[in-house]
Amino acid sequence: MTPESIAQGAGRLDSVVHFIQLAIAPVFLLTAIGSILGTMTNRVARIVDRARDLERRLIDSAEERAAEHRELRLLALRARLINMAITFTVLSALLICLSIGVLFLDAYWQRSLTTVVAWIFGMSLVALIAGLGLFLREIYVATATLRIGSR
Repeated sequence: MTPESIAQGAGRLDSVVHFIQLAIAPVFLLTAIGSILGTMTNRVARIVDRARDLERRLIDSAEERAAEHRELRLLALRARLINMAITFTVLSALLICLSIGVLFLDAYWQRSLTTVVAWIFGMSLVALIAGLGLFLREIYVATATLRIGSR
């Protein structure tokens, strides 16, 4: 090994270490997104369970129940909203992973990809904002129909 090859290897290692440091913040964001997705999927499960219970009641009952049909329509709306929220949030996570991958590619490519990384990360934030906005909308729909206590 020549001193030049050792210096060149050290320079590559420094750039890889630098890019690992840059990738740490998006990884923390991925952890937060994972927690948010866990909450969203729990809400989907509760919506599905409630809808199945209402459908079972409607099948067993011979009389027309307008309140149950109205609640089923609201549950369908909530399910659509939360599914769109999950879609946008997962898209955000995928774009963050892509931006981390492009960061590492930038470490070995002669051209600078910082603009590409910035755009991808920006799109991931827009997708995350959309997902969180839809999640908030679903929560508003759920709480607007909330009944506490007896009728």
